[in-house]
Amino acid sequence: MKNLTLEYDRDFDAWIQQHITLLKQGRVNEIDIEHLIEELEDMGKSNRRELVNRLIPLIAHLLKWEYQYNQLQDRWGSFTGGSWKGTITEQRTKITLLFKQNPSLKSKLQDAVLEAYPNALDIAVDETGLPKSTFPKSCSYTIEQLLDRKFYPTLKD
Repeated sequence: MKNLTLEYDRDFDAWIQQHITLLKQGRVNEIDIEHLIEELEDMGKSNRRELVNRLIPLIAHLLKWEYQYNQLQDRWGSFTGGSWKGTITEQRTKITLLFKQNPSLKSKLQDAVLEAYPNALDIAVDETGLPKSTFPKSCSYTIEQLLDRKFYPTLKD
């Protein structure tokens, strides 16, 4: 066990391979439990981080759609928001795939939205040039709206 703990610090990939072998052979008493628990906890955190990281551009682009679309269309008559739609669609698709692979993440969605919103708001402010006070202080989109492939917010003037 002491050797496995040292291996964890020296060569993480070798440590993983050794643990796979130990588990397959049923030699659980030889496992570096402390580091294995740490890695499993990090895996869960990684999935949650990915969810938040998908929500940030999704919410930012929905905000831009709602608060800047009309302004840009007035300026450039041909503006259709195509790249925004692409980003919105991509993030919704990737969130759906993430939920298929990790269904229990759905229970963390509301907290993830709360965590993502301030960053999404900062992006929307930076990219639109609109004052922060233009936007809601908290996310005004429901979970259902965020995930609905057909939902786009009503445009503000």
